[in-house]
Amino acid sequence: MSRLFRDVMVLREEVRDLARRYRLPADVRGRLVLSVTDLACPEFEAGHPVTLTTVYDGAQEVPRLNVTLTAPRAAGPLSGVDVPLTAHLTSANSVTWHIALPDRHAGPFEAVLPPDACPERTSDSLPARVREADEELRAALARADSLTAGHRMLKHELAETNAGVLALYVQLDERDEQVRKAHGRVLRELEDALRPPPPKVDGLELAVHYAPADPAAPTGGDLYDWFTLPDGTVHVTVVDALGHGVRSTRGAVTVTHAVRTLALEGHPLHSILARTHHLLMPFNADLMATVLLVRLDPATGELQVASGSHPPPLLAREGGTPRFLEATGRGIGFPAPGSDAVLRDHMGPGDLLLLYTDGLTESRRDLIEGESRLVKAVEQHAHRAIAEIPDAVAGEMHTVVLHADDTLALAMRITAEAPVTAARAGGGSRLPPQGRRADKRSIG
Repeated sequence: MSRLFRDVMVLREEVRDLARRYRLPADVRGRLVLSVTDLACPEFEAGHPVTLTTVYDGAQEVPRLNVTLTAPRAAGPLSGVDVPLTAHLTSANSVTWHIALPDRHAGPFEAVLPPDACPERTSDSLPARVREADEELRAALARADSLTAGHRMLKHELAETNAGVLALYVQLDERDEQVRKAHGRVLRELEDALRPPPPKVDGLELAVHYAPADPAAPTGGDLYDWFTLPDGTVHVTVVDALGHGVRSTRGAVTVTHAVRTLALEGHPLHSILARTHHLLMPFNADLMATVLLVRLDPATGELQVASGSHPPPLLAREGGTPRFLEATGRGIGFPAPGSDAVLRDHMGPGDLLLLYTDGLTESRRDLIEGESRLVKAVEQHAHRAIAEIPDAVAGEMHTVVLHADDTLALAMRITAEAPVTAARAGGGSRLPPQGRRADKRSIG
């Protein structure tokens, strides 16, 4: 069926009656009425008529109602895209809506409601039209409410999902923290096993501080060993192996064990570093480590120092200015490894000797400035109990850390009650305070 229309109200009611007769849902009816009106109104305003054609297609698996709007005098192609119910362009001036019918038993237009049975559109039929419009409005509101409820439910489900994911992340983070703590405990136990407690020696106090570059991996390449030789002399080894973590720890352990073995076998102090290098290189050619060897006889105060590229120990005499004791030599894995000679000095009651690794003095990347600050820190804290001194000095030196590194500080002090038999004045060579860079000093 095809009809010509010149009035928008008549066209609207025709479309509404058409939708009602074919039992279209209220929301589809409302969309179709609005879509036809949107396309026809510009034509009516221009004084152009439009044609509405309806064709029933029952040959499809789902019957369809095809509604075509034609504007013969349209200025341009009609667009069925930007309307509430999308239409398909069938020609330059017409569009068609293909609407699936919900009732498979609805027949063609004439079979549903013959033309002679169609009531005249008068003001008496207005309430029915209003009811239809209200029905369409209620359908639209119901659809909007349904979408709002669905959106609200989706937000609730999303919030629950997010809460669940957050809880899962929290659980995973807690488990990671537990694993990290367990890992740290294992490494600390390993570290404690590798770091022997200080030997108990009459007249001598010993204490140590160690801090890794990475707190999550407390093992590192800074290691020490201390023990008493058969003649009563206390031997101390400080090692700084290249690198960080377990690999550097392994290198440091091999060095300390080799040094301990050679020392207990009675090898002279000046030969131990070179012998250690030649023993270890066939098994670990990549090993590089600086080493400091110190021997102190608490009974006489005699002090011996041998070094392999290691920072010099700092000696603080009772009431005096701290000074560095520099012994020369090359470390394990260096060219021409070994000690050049042994530096000899003397310690009396109350004297303090600090051994350390470069992580203590180079945290600000300035060696000279670090050594100057170390002298002041030792001078400031030398009066404290021996157990507090290494931690206090390290804390003073690490107020600012620009270069994180493993740090070791080891303190030795002759007690006031030490049975020192040799006079302090009769000790070994002396250096003027802070003069170690220019003074080659007497070494034996």
